[in-house]
This record gives sequence, C-alpha cells and structure tokens, in this order.
Amino acid sequence: MALRDFLLMILVCFVWAAHTVVSKLVVSDLEIPPLFYAAIRFGIVALLAIPWLLPAPRPRWRILVVGFLMGGGGFALFFLGIKTASPSTAAVVSQLGLPMTTLLSVFMLGEKIFWRRGLGIVLTFIGGVIVMWDPGSGFPLSLGLILILGSALTGSLAAVMMKQIGGVRPLQFQAWIGMASVVPLTALTLSLETGQISKATEAGWTFVAALLFSALIVSLIAHSIYYGLIGKYPANLIAPLTIMNPLLTVVLGILVTGDQFDGRMALGTSIALCGVLIIALRRNHVMPLAALVWDRFR
Repeated sequence: MALRDFLLMILVCFVWAAHTVVSKLVVSDLEIPPLFYAAIRFGIVALLAIPWLLPAPRPRWRILVVGFLMGGGGFALFFLGIKTASPSTAAVVSQLGLPMTTLLSVFMLGEKIFWRRGLGIVLTFIGGVIVMWDPGSGFPLSLGLILILGSALTGSLAAVMMKQIGGVRPLQFQAWIGMASVVPLTALTLSLETGQISKATEAGWTFVAALLFSALIVSLIAHSIYYGLIGKYPANLIAPLTIMNPLLTVVLGILVTGDQFDGRMALGTSIALCGVLIIALRRNHVMPLAALVWDRFR
C-alpha cells in the first residue's frame, strides 16, 4: 500500500474512533435523546446525499430494508447502548459484526467456513463475552453492550442482503441509508422520547458541531475515502488495518471519557481482536460484505 493511502487509512480510523467518543458525549453528557440524535443525523445525510439518490437500485424494497438496517435501525440501537456503555467496550463488541456476517453468509449465501476462520469466530465471541461480562450488576451481561451487539447484528444482516443488490455507488448507498432511516426514526423519537428540542437548544452549538462532524466528516468524507481504498486494494489488505479503529477508540475512551481498562477488558479485547485478525486474513468472499459492517458506527 502506498504511504499516502496508509496515512489516509489511519486518518479514517481516527475519525471513526473519535465519532464513537463524540456519540457517547452527545447522548450522555449533553443528554440528547438517542433516537432524536439518530433522526437528525440521518436527516442531514439524506439531504446532502440526495443528488446521488437516483436511479433507484432494484429491487427497491430491498435497498429500503438494507438502508434502514444499516442506518437508522442499527444506529438507534447503538446510540441507546452507548448511553450506558463506554466507548472502548462498545468498539470491541462492535467487532462481533464480522463473525456474525460470516455466519449469516453461510446460511444466506452458501459461504464455506474452514477450521481457521471457525477458530477466529470462536475467539472473537469469547473475547466479546468477556468484555460484555458485568459481574457487579444483577444481570450478568451489560444491557448497553447487548444493544451494541444488536446493532452489529442488524449491520451484518444488512451487509449480507446488500450482496443481492448490484451496482450501488458509495454516495448513492449513503443517500438511501438516509432516506430509509429518517422517517421511521422521526416517528420513533416523537412517540418514545420527550424534551428533544429543549435539550438540543440547551446544548447549543456543541450539539450542532457534533451533528456536522457525524454527518459531514464521518458519513460522507471518511466513508468516501474508505470505500475508495476498498475499491483500490484487496479487502484482505484493508481489513486488518481496521483493527486500528477499536484500538484508537480504547485510547480515546481512556483519555476523553475516563474509561476503565482493567485486566478483564485487556484480556477480552486481545482475544476478540486476535479472532478478528484470523477471520480477516483468510481469503473469502465475505470480506467485501464485512467492509460494510466495519463502518457501521462511524
């Protein structure tokens, strides 16, 4: 890989990691309702990407389902989860999207799994469960991280379904994600949340800056750079480099939000990321699908 492209990959992973931390600050410190935050975010994405909306991919119902699962549905679960989960644990648990994509591809696309990738899947899940384990509460697993896991699952399902839609360009995909997400998210926030406008007004320009960072820098610019690198280099070369994202998120979580990184967290993170690397380094047809899942929360 050219040095310039490698530096771009580092920049993209840093932006993604920063976005996880920013999302935590928005829904926790600023107390912005999570569904409202997701609705506004995808409203901005839909508005900015609307020039790339047409021609509509066929079948249209599938791109709407994929767009909602990849966008609004997954982000609703993620923002609800990150309200109580730490950015570092959320980043590690989100890596379970890769083995879930692999398993779904076996049932839906006939993908073959051999023992090395099987080992990687087992290790990733073991590491994820260790990170999710919450021995200090009445329930053995963190509820916030269960929502993060559900978000990863929706992204995995959407990625496999996306395989059955051909010829969708990156910005066109972002446009349909926005269009498919903004209406149901608006309905959800209006029916389930209260005080959205007052809390957004109280947060002021800090909230506006977070929204613009999320919609412009993350969704449009970072995603476009990432998809360009995926198109330029083999997925098996790009995939291991995305490990920088959870590692940078852990570092930013410790520095910015004061995440605790104890022995259990270190053990679970190490095991999970080893599993991800094993899966990523094996040549397989699911890697392009996994590329969609890796940018689920960016």
